[in-house]
Amino acid sequence: MALTQDAAEMIGLQAVAWLAGEDELLPVFLGSTGASEREFRENLQDPDFQGAVLDFLMMDDAWISAFCEAAGLDYDAPRQARVMLPGGAETHWT
Repeated sequence: MALTQDAAEMIGLQAVAWLAGEDELLPVFLGSTGASEREFRENLQDPDFQGAVLDFLMMDDAWISAFCEAAGLDYDAPRQARVMLPGGAETHWT
């Protein structure tokens, strides 16, 4: 089942909130994106930023699994949400 835009943004917001509480992982995100803590706080509601957080979390199975388990989400929900957020259109190479 496809997510609505609102549901996708809610998952994105949950991902940002979860990452904010991860003391060991948040600095990795900030370092890899170049975002400051101030920018992180200011962009919580930005769907573009939420998509970047989901992209980051989906780079590692352990990260995305931990997020899904904490949020009570199906493991495919972040991918579905990412597709709905800006810049997340799936590319088909065939």
